[in-house]
This record gives sequence, C-alpha cells and structure tokens, in this order.
Amino acid sequence: MVQNFNNSFFLIIFFIHFIIYGLYAYKCVFDTKDFLKEYGMHKTSAIMTRFFGSMILGSFVLAGYIVFVREKGTAGTWAFFNLIFLQNLFTFFVAMSSHQKRNLGVVKRTSVIGIIIPAILTLLSGILCFGLADKIYT
Repeated sequence: MVQNFNNSFFLIIFFIHFIIYGLYAYKCVFDTKDFLKEYGMHKTSAIMTRFFGSMILGSFVLAGYIVFVREKGTAGTWAFFNLIFLQNLFTFFVAMSSHQKRNLGVVKRTSVIGIIIPAILTLLSGILCFGLADKIYT
C-alpha cells in the first residue's frame, strides 16, 4: 500500500483528506437533521444537502477502492485526483466569495469553517497531485 503512495507521508495525507470527506459525507447523507441544525439551515434544504453529500460519498468510496482494492493502486488515476483538487479549489473560492459578498445565507454568526475546511482540503489534494505525479500520470 505504501509503495502506491511513494512513502507513508502521502499515504497519511490521503487518509486525512478522505477521512474528512467521509465525515462530511456521513453528516450530509445519514445525519442530515443534525447537520442542518449545526449550520442553522432549514429542513427544506435536506434534499440538496443529501445531494451534495452523495457526491462526496461517491468520491470517498472511490478513494477506498483505489487504496484497498485496485490492483494498480494510484497508477493512472490522474483524473480522479485532479477532479478532487478542482472540486476542493472551487468550493474554497465559492465559500470565500460568499463570505466577502455576504450573500445568501451568510450572516454575522456564520462560521468560517466553510472556508477553512475547503482550504485544508485544497492544500491536501494539491500535495497529493504534486507528490504522486509519477504514479497518477502513468
């Protein structure tokens, strides 16, 4: 497993990144009511919360497949890693823009966690794309 990630550093980064994905996927899809309450969202947003959570869940499952099942490991998985990076990057930019413009759901008590988590995920996925380039682009 470690050889598919060049060293344990990138494997740890991978696990940290996708544990965060797994937590948010779980909260959005299976613990929706508490997730909505935590962020002060109305119950009518449950369908869209689950919709986006299911996309994260799909990425989480595919990450598990790559690390635990796929014979070639990370070899040739550039599309997956680049898509994850772009999703994180755009989530970060949209969150930043929303907070700066103070539009649609952003109030004084709105948490900056919606910016911090995408920033961390963007950094982690960027590190993975760069550090695994010799594996994922083969």
